Amino acid sequence: MESDTWALLQALMSLRKTTPPEYPHPRELLAANPYTPPATLAQSIMHSSPLLSELVVVREWLHDSAPSPASIDPGATNGYWRFTRNALLQGKRTGRMGAGLVTELDPDAVNRDGVEEKGLAPDDAAYEKAVLQALYAHVRAGQLEEALELCRKANQSWRAASIRGALLFQWRAIANEPREADAMDDEDAEDSHQWRGNVRRKLWKKVCSQAALSSSLSPTERALYAALAPTAQTATSLKAVARTWEDHLWTLISLACEERLSVGLASIERECFWENGLGALEGGAAALVPRGAEDEAEEEWEQEVIQALEGLSNVQVAEGAPADNPYHVSQLHIILARTDALLEAFAGGLQEGTYNSSPEYTTMTRFFAHLCLFLQMIDMPVSPYATQVILEAYLQVLEAAGQRELIAMYAGALGDNAVERYALFLTSLELSADTHERRLALTRAREHGLDIERVAVVTAERTIEKAFTILPPPKGALPYISAMEPPPSEAEWLLVRSIEWTTFLDSTYDTALEQANVILRYFLGHGRVQVAKILLDMLPPDLGTLRDPEEEATEYMHYRQFFGVWDALARVVECEALEQPQMNKETRAAWLDDYKTLIEQAREQVVKLLTTDWLVSDAETRPSNAKRHRDLVRIRQIYIPELILRLHTILVASRGRVPENLKHALSLVNVVADSRYRLYDDFSAQAGRRLGDYLGAVRQAVLAGLEGGGSDPFRILTV
Repeated sequence: MESDTWALLQALMSLRKTTPPEYPHPRELLAANPYTPPATLAQSIMHSSPLLSELVVVREWLHDSAPSPASIDPGATNGYWRFTRNALLQGKRTGRMGAGLVTELDPDAVNRDGVEEKGLAPDDAAYEKAVLQALYAHVRAGQLEEALELCRKANQSWRAASIRGALLFQWRAIANEPREADAMDDEDAEDSHQWRGNVRRKLWKKVCSQAALSSSLSPTERALYAALAPTAQTATSLKAVARTWEDHLWTLISLACEERLSVGLASIERECFWENGLGALEGGAAALVPRGAEDEAEEEWEQEVIQALEGLSNVQVAEGAPADNPYHVSQLHIILARTDALLEAFAGGLQEGTYNSSPEYTTMTRFFAHLCLFLQMIDMPVSPYATQVILEAYLQVLEAAGQRELIAMYAGALGDNAVERYALFLTSLELSADTHERRLALTRAREHGLDIERVAVVTAERTIEKAFTILPPPKGALPYISAMEPPPSEAEWLLVRSIEWTTFLDSTYDTALEQANVILRYFLGHGRVQVAKILLDMLPPDLGTLRDPEEEATEYMHYRQFFGVWDALARVVECEALEQPQMNKETRAAWLDDYKTLIEQAREQVVKLLTTDWLVSDAETRPSNAKRHRDLVRIRQIYIPELILRLHTILVASRGRVPENLKHALSLVNVVADSRYRLYDDFSAQAGRRLGDYLGAVRQAVLAGLEGGGSDPFRILTV
C-alpha cells in the first residue's frame, strides 16, 4: 500500500507541477475540421479540464495497482460450450433431452425472454462464470486488449466485439492532432491511414446500460457492461461487485470521467460529423455556448466529484484495508490536493499521542516524514509546524532503532531547529559510542548541510548540562585528598568525555578551552584529582597555545601548572619508596642523587605556584563571574594548604638524607606569611587545613633543628 501511495503521489505531482501543453478547444477543432474524430475531441475535452486530467491519471494508477486477473484455461480444446453441445446432440439421438438445459446454442440462449429458466451444462456454466470474472478483472485493471484476447481464446468473438465497442472512434489521417515531427515512424505512418474504434459508441453505450441493468444477467456480467460504459444508472451494478476500497474509488473515478466526457461530447455533437452526420456540414457552425456557462457547468461538476470523493472516507468495504486506513486516508487527500491538511492532522495526532500504541506507528511515521521531505523538494506548500513534529517523531523512531547514520540527514531538514535536534541526538549517545563513532557522527552533520561547529558546541553544552543535573554541586565541606580515589562514575565519565565534541575540530578549540576549565573546576572542587588528570590528558596539546580569551587561557595554564606540581610531588614519594636496605654504595649514591634532585624540583615548582597568584584574577570580582570566583576560592582552599603541608612534610622527612631540606622547610614559612601572596587566607577552619595545623608542623620542624645540639632554634637557618 505504501508503494501504491508513492506511485499515486508521483503521478499526480508530475501532472500538477508541470505546465501542460496547450491544446485547442474542441469547438476550435470542429470549426477547423468538422470531421475531427471523437477520440481527438475527447483528448481536447480532457486537457481543457484540470480535474478531469487528474482523474484520468488516478484511474490509470488504479489500473496499474489492481490485482492481476486470475489465469484460466482459455478453453481452446473445449470449443464453444462443448459439454452443453454434446448433451444436446446426445438428447436428439436418444430422443430424451436433458432437463434444465438450453435447447439452442446462440449466446443469448440462456437469457432469452419467454423461455423457462434453463442453463448450460455444469462444466460449461462454471467455465462461463470464470471467463466473466476474468474479463471483469481485466477491465478493472485497464487491460482491454487482454480481455479481447481472452474472448477470442474462449471462442466468444461476439463478446470481444461488444467489449471493443468501448474504444472511441479514431482516424489519425483526418484528425488535427498536434504531433512531433520525429514521432512518425513507418509503422505510425501506416496506422494513420486506418481508422479504429466505435463509430456508434453512443448507441453502444445505451445497449451496455440496458445490459448492466438486466436482471437476467449474472451480477458479474452486469458489472462488466457497467464498467465498460459507466453511468449514474449503472453505478449500482458496479458497486455490487466492489469488494475493496480501491474498487469503490475506481467505480467513482470511472463514473466521473465517463460522465464528463459524455457531457463534453454532447455539447458539441451538432458540430461533429460523426455525431450529427451531414447536418454538421449543412447547418454550419453552431452558436457558441457562452464561456461563463461552460465554466459554471464545469465548476458544478467538480463540486459533485469532490463531494463524492469525500464520501469515500467512510465507505464500508468487504475485503482489504478499511477506509480509515492511513494509506487510504493519505491517497484520498492526495487526490483531493489536501496534503497540507493531511500532514497537519497526522502531526496533531502525534502531539496527542493518538498513534503511540498503533502497530503501524513506525511505518506511518516514516511515510509521513518522507512525504514532508518530498513535498518540500518539489516546492509544494507544507506546514512548518507539521514538518517539525513529524520529523521529530521519525528521528525518535530512528534513534530507537539504532539507525544513527540516518539521524543527521533527517535532522538537517528541520531548518532552524536542525542544529539543536541533531545535537540532542548526539547528546543521547552518552557513553554508548566510542571516540571514533562520535567523530563519525559529528562528521555526518557537515555531509547533510549542518553547521558542524555549532553542532559540536551545542552537543558539548548539552552533555555538560546533563552531567551536572546528575552530579552533586561543589559545595559544603572541603574534600580530603586521597591517594586511592574510587574510579569515575558513569556521570563523571560523561562529563569527562563531553570535551570530545569540541576537540574534534580546531575551529572549536576556543570553546573547548572554556569548557575544559569548567569541568576541571568541578572535579578539583570535589577533590577528584585523578579524574581531572584524565581529562587533562585527553585535551589536545594545541589547546595550551591559545591566548584568547586571556582569562580562560590563564586559568587553563594554571591547571597545567598545578598538575605539574602534583606529579612532581608524586615522583618524590615514588622515588623514596625505591630505597632498599641492601643497596650497595654506588646504587645508594645514585638513588640519593635522584632523590635530592626530585625534591629540589618539587620544592621549586611548589614555591613558584604559591608565589604567582595561582587561580587569582581581578576579573573574578565581577558579578557575572561570581560562581567561577567561588569555585576558584574553594579550589585554592583545598590545594594551597595541601601543597604547603605536603612539601613541608617531604622536606622535614628527608632531612636525614638531605640536611639542608630542614632549612628549606623553615624558609617556606616566610612564603606563607608573606602579605604579598596572602597564602594564610587560603587556610580554613576545617581540620587538616587550619593554619594552626601547619604551624604545629612548623613547630615540629624547629624542634627537629635542635636534634644536632644547641639551644638556638633558628640556628638551622644560618647553617
